[in-house]
Amino acid sequence: MNTTPSSSLPLAGKIAFVQGGARGIGAAIVRRLVAEGATVAFTYVSSADKANALAAEIVTAGGKALAIQADSADEQAVRQAIVKTAQQFGHLDILVNNAGVLAVAPLDDFSMEDFDRTLAVNVRSVFVASQEAARHMSEGGRIITIGSTNADRMPFAGGAVYAMSKSAIVGLTKGLARDLGPRGITVNNVQPGPVDTDMNPAQGEMAAELTKLIAVNRYGKDSEIAAFVAFLSGPEAGYISGASLTIDGGFGA
Repeated sequence: MNTTPSSSLPLAGKIAFVQGGARGIGAAIVRRLVAEGATVAFTYVSSADKANALAAEIVTAGGKALAIQADSADEQAVRQAIVKTAQQFGHLDILVNNAGVLAVAPLDDFSMEDFDRTLAVNVRSVFVASQEAARHMSEGGRIITIGSTNADRMPFAGGAVYAMSKSAIVGLTKGLARDLGPRGITVNNVQPGPVDTDMNPAQGEMAAELTKLIAVNRYGKDSEIAAFVAFLSGPEAGYISGASLTIDGGFGA
């Protein structure tokens, strides 16, 4: 992987912050943003080994990355991580809200602890990070949240709370786009379908049934989501804002 920044790259000179960037889709996003020229700080909760290895991989290849331990359910930890990034690198251009949790259980068995953590990570942290990041952004800033196609379609039982949390992002994205549009900052929501990650592997117990619902008959790749995020982060996406953009292989078709 060539991560050496070049002035000809679309994100050269940009500073990005990724919530939840140590593994899966988040790590793919970190790699892609760096490959397109950005300096990237990213958070992790407990995957310290993976986070530090990813940062070291990028630095060794000539890029710039910083791993920061911060639980997205902790408001102050999120704010402090963003402030640290802006102070260390001088400013902030791109925020990617990727941190997320998935709790699935029958309605009668769904705990309030899981309910509260789902909202804290999947919704509250998006607002907190967006509010804080916007304070350090100027014209051309980008805020991108990784939502889910489950905001529009929940095809199995037990996922009501997760679907609700991702539906909330649709409204939050529209509202933030109105708030920040006059400042030249765009806000968008990327809604992946089933993607091959450790949270939902393509060979996992749910994969066979989910694959039947995907028009292209396969799981997505984390690199495909990362490419979409990189485009929205770049200069050619300046007229896209307030949008919920589905990338699900026809899962919701």
